[in-house]
Amino acid sequence: MAAEGIKKLYYSIGEVSEMMGLEAHVLRYWETEFEHLKPRKNRAGRRIYTVEDIAVVERIQHLLRVDKYTIEGAKQVLDRSDGQRIPLTEQRRELLELRGFLENLLKRIP
Repeated sequence: MAAEGIKKLYYSIGEVSEMMGLEAHVLRYWETEFEHLKPRKNRAGRRIYTVEDIAVVERIQHLLRVDKYTIEGAKQVLDRSDGQRIPLTEQRRELLELRGFLENLLKRIP
C-alpha cells in the first residue's frame, strides 16, 4: 500500500508555519487581522488548516512581503475579491504537498 497517494485534509499550525517559513505567532496574529483567515479548531481547541486556508496564508504573505502592502492595504485587496476564499488548483495543491514532503526530507538528512 503506497501512502504517497494519501493527501492530508488538515494541517496543524506548526506544519503550516513550517511550510510557509513563518512563526506560529505570525499566523495567529494574521487570524486576528484578516477575516479571510479563519481556520477551524478541532475538539481539543487546536487550529486545523485546510489547503484553502493555506492558500489564503500564501496570498497574505505575498501581499505583505513581496508586494509590500500594509496590513490595511492587504485587507483591501482581499476584500476586493468579494471576501471569497482563493481557490487552489490541483497543481498548486500538489506543489504544496511536495514542498512539505521535501522540507520534512531535508530535516532527516544528517
